[in-house]
Amino acid sequence: ASSARPQDNRSLARSLQSLSMDISNTPYRLESSRAQRLLVLLEELNLKHEIKTYKRNKDGLAPESLKKIHPLGKSPAVEIELPGQTPFILAESGAIFEYLCKHFGEHLIPDKGADGEKGIESEEFRRNQYFMHYAEGSLMSLLAIAAVMLNIKKAPVPFFIKPITRMITSKIDEAFLKPNFETHFEFLEGQLKTSPHGGSYLCGKQVTEADFLMMFPIEIGKSWGALTPMKFPKLCGYLDLMEGRESYKAAERKVVEIEGSFKPVF
Repeated sequence: ASSARPQDNRSLARSLQSLSMDISNTPYRLESSRAQRLLVLLEELNLKHEIKTYKRNKDGLAPESLKKIHPLGKSPAVEIELPGQTPFILAESGAIFEYLCKHFGEHLIPDKGADGEKGIESEEFRRNQYFMHYAEGSLMSLLAIAAVMLNIKKAPVPFFIKPITRMITSKIDEAFLKPNFETHFEFLEGQLKTSPHGGSYLCGKQVTEADFLMMFPIEIGKSWGALTPMKFPKLCGYLDLMEGRESYKAAERKVVEIEGSFKPVF
């Protein structure tokens, strides 16, 4: 009987997903940003949505107008409208993903296993929980530092100061960023090699909510040249697998229509 439970859960999730078409949501996104993975998730869940894109300022930062959506003025944010309910705003990628998958995409959350015994969880479930936090925690914080260093290196400064900024950023890159990126990508390569039941995704044979959250930092790593097929074949293959999904292609088409390109920019 216990072996049938995961299948029952997936059937229930599919039923919930078909009902979810009554939801309407508006993702507020900053152009060329990590908000793109939210659009991929919305396509994966087949949820109705109307995209509202905000242009970056000349300095590359988010416009003040985003603060009208959420006080912090950050992207992504999504407005959820449910029948008979007052619309509300959700912010923070992890919180948005957890809400959408909990209510409209249970098939993307691995079964806990162990028939509900306290403290016992399946490896797939534990991995999914871990990567949901890791994507926006350990890995994203490193990307944030790298993005700051990149902006400093590209900043328009007097020619006699340029060598100084380049020297400082290069030292930080060599002493801190490169070895840490190497550690993280080696870790992820190993996680894919040991994916439960020989799966191709981070948490096993089935794609999970965490995979959609993890896409952006891995894409950024590849675009910066820190991730190569020669050194990290599993990780690059995993990224190809995610980018090959119909939901990714659908989100890509929509963003290209809006701003002409679909590329990850931190």
